[in-house]
Amino acid sequence: MTSALAQETSLTFGEGASDPTLPVEVTSETLDVNQEDGSAEFKGNVVVIQGDMRLSADRVLVIYNEEKSAIERVEATGDVVLVSGPDEAEADKADYTIESGVIVLTGNALLNQGPNTISSDKVTVNLATGTAQMVGRVKTILKTEQN
Repeated sequence: MTSALAQETSLTFGEGASDPTLPVEVTSETLDVNQEDGSAEFKGNVVVIQGDMRLSADRVLVIYNEEKSAIERVEATGDVVLVSGPDEAEADKADYTIESGVIVLTGNALLNQGPNTISSDKVTVNLATGTAQMVGRVKTILKTEQN
């Protein structure tokens, strides 16, 4: 096993570019809608699916744009897991900006790619380009054939 430390690492994530304009499907145990601020709070075994991307968390807050015609952002907290293709990222919190297709994961951020594991302070996943960037005390564990 090899360990490397760096400040910033860029890599691929998922099986390539995804389409952030695809419909967003959310399932949960409960839903609370706030008509005043245009938000919806999902709690309990929340799963968000958009194309090949799957995000699960304890709580997800969906924030709509000013016209309340489309989702602007999705904030996920508690045991957040993001899966796209064969890759998986975990964190305490995720903030997904729908229009750009960018998901920022913070708090105990961890990325699993095959047998390799990378941890950092923050993981930024761009679904539109199929890339990820890890920033802040990046630690990579690369497994050799003997492991």
